[in-house]
Amino acid sequence: MMAVLKPDWPAPKNIHTAISTRRGGQSVSPWDELNLAFHVGDNPEAVEKNWQLLSEQLLSKKQPLPSCPQLLEQIHGTTIVTAECDGSIPVSDGCYTNQVGRVCTVMTADCLPILICNRTGTEVAAVHAGWRGLAAGIVGQAINRFDASPSELMVYLGPAISQSHFEVGAEVLDAFLANDFLAKASQQYVRRNIENCFIKKDAEHWQADIYGLAKIALHEQGVTQVFGAEYCTYVDAQKFYSYRRDGQTGRMASLIWIS
Repeated sequence: MMAVLKPDWPAPKNIHTAISTRRGGQSVSPWDELNLAFHVGDNPEAVEKNWQLLSEQLLSKKQPLPSCPQLLEQIHGTTIVTAECDGSIPVSDGCYTNQVGRVCTVMTADCLPILICNRTGTEVAAVHAGWRGLAAGIVGQAINRFDASPSELMVYLGPAISQSHFEVGAEVLDAFLANDFLAKASQQYVRRNIENCFIKKDAEHWQADIYGLAKIALHEQGVTQVFGAEYCTYVDAQKFYSYRRDGQTGRMASLIWIS
């Protein structure tokens, strides 16, 4: 049976969101079952069928997809494009729209999907945030696309890998401290908050809190309404794909649009 997550957040009634899980599709192992990505080696016909099944499921829940989702070629960068419905797949790690019926979409399997809207329901964005994108400032790039001020925005942090299972090298901590992660990274309290998102495992490895790092970035941008951050893709193999856990695997889709 297909399982689609509906984010629990106080978004305006005309803002629609959906996050797929791995359950209820046509793909076979290692992409079983509801893989929505065409770039991971799965049978394209199965992926097309999975999108059809997802669309039918959303229709049954009275939130039909109004158009084809804006798919992206995600490269762990910081580019945010304007969502279109022309079949193009731009190189980008996020998309934004203020148009009714344009579906912003990102794919993940451990990285953090970030869904954003404003209080009046006239702007939305979807962001793919791995550690490289977070360290390079993708959160700020996304927030800057909005006409609304950061205090008028709300954010949902979708399913991602938890700190207990996100082992990284010291270069990841260094990237957040040395790069232009935050405009205020030189301030001691921000530096301390970043360091608190890393638990030292041994001499060469740390466990990183991707949810915590995203919250720091959002807070420094002036966004205070942050929801979600309640799942671990690595732990729940029945519900989520995890690249860290399985290697070759499928992808979940996180979608947001305006009606």
